[in-house]
Amino acid sequence: MTETIQRKINDSAFARWTALVLIASTMFFGYMFVDVLSPLKSLLETSRGWNSTVFGLYGGSEFILNVCGFLIVAGIILDKMGVRFTGLLSASLMVAGAAVKTYGISEYFCQGGFGFEFFSSFLTDIPASAKLACLGFMIFGCGTEMAGITVSKAIVKWFTGKEMALAMGLEMAIARLGVFAVFSLSPWVAELGSPSVVRPVAVVGVLLCIGLLTFLVFTVMDRKLDRQTGAAAAAGEPEEQFKVSDLRRLFTSGTFLTVAALCVLYIGVDGMLAGENTLVAILSIAIVAILGELLQLDEHMHQLGDWVERKFGGKGSKTSLSEGFVTASLLFCVGAMAIMGALDSGLTGDHSTLYAKALLDGIISVVYASTLGIGVALSAIPIFLYQGAIALGASFLAPYLTEAVILEMKCVGSILILGLSLNMLGLTKIKVMNYVPAVFLPILLCRFL
Repeated sequence: MTETIQRKINDSAFARWTALVLIASTMFFGYMFVDVLSPLKSLLETSRGWNSTVFGLYGGSEFILNVCGFLIVAGIILDKMGVRFTGLLSASLMVAGAAVKTYGISEYFCQGGFGFEFFSSFLTDIPASAKLACLGFMIFGCGTEMAGITVSKAIVKWFTGKEMALAMGLEMAIARLGVFAVFSLSPWVAELGSPSVVRPVAVVGVLLCIGLLTFLVFTVMDRKLDRQTGAAAAAGEPEEQFKVSDLRRLFTSGTFLTVAALCVLYIGVDGMLAGENTLVAILSIAIVAILGELLQLDEHMHQLGDWVERKFGGKGSKTSLSEGFVTASLLFCVGAMAIMGALDSGLTGDHSTLYAKALLDGIISVVYASTLGIGVALSAIPIFLYQGAIALGASFLAPYLTEAVILEMKCVGSILILGLSLNMLGLTKIKVMNYVPAVFLPILLCRFL
């Protein structure tokens, strides 16, 4: 009698494998949605105007937010809130992203529906349907990747011993079957009646809703397991809740500062390879080095940084305000998008490149601000002045800012970014600010070399 009372739900093989089927079904439908448009590339080209480049952009959009750190946030939420909350959140994100994507490729939206005018106003080379579909796919991607780590933790909770690895393998196999299934289902559904790219997306979207329901059933079983094991009672206190401060501690750790420095290092090395005239880069750095040492720009910048830090109470930061300011300013100003976007804005009134750059800069700035501090926010001032000056003087500057000049400016700026990364890693103490004017010297040198 006592043994019967103490028997837990996961002691039953039927209950364990039923729970696995429920969570694997959610992932199965999720993976179906990942590739629902893959077999329909030709139909998208003819009906929605997507070319190969646009289709590739759409395919990569699933991972954008995860690469920018969402998976780390997902892991923290899973640790703090548990399997049930995180699983429902991830499934809900998948459904929400699917809804946005379906609307984006729908006839209603493509014929001028709500939001069409806005999504048509920037990045004009990309169809509005593709941009909204990418947004939906980004949201969906956050959900499906979060679900992946949640399912793994759920399996560890429900299975033990030799069954655990088997359960993980079966779950992954079932989920991946969704890819094979959709490659046959999607074209067939699309060709029912008149050809339509919306129909298969909508059908698989409905299946995602079913996947959400299967996870809801799993949560009922999981809650019963927690009651039987007395997990909450054994802890002696309520489960620790997720706090925003957890993110701050994570991103301000030494590890993330190193990661940020390595990313800056990569950007610097990659940009240096853009240069075609080595002599221009060398002379730009050498000439300005003398001028920078005379003017002591770096010292003045640090003095300004120290003053602002005293004003805003920035003591205890692992990096100085000036370091964050200079790093972000160079990162956001050096690239070709900053120059060409400002030129297009000033000459033709086409702001699409600047809109795209602003979006990318906004995402990147959040990551770097967490490690480099308020100095990153202050970089908005030189960016505004830099791009604004180019836009206002576009008719005058256009003949001088040729493709060759822009490449050399990028090369010189990337050399300075490389120096910044070495400073961030603690390997050097280069006074980078002294060399910043070198970025503009190729405008003159390229006319003679």
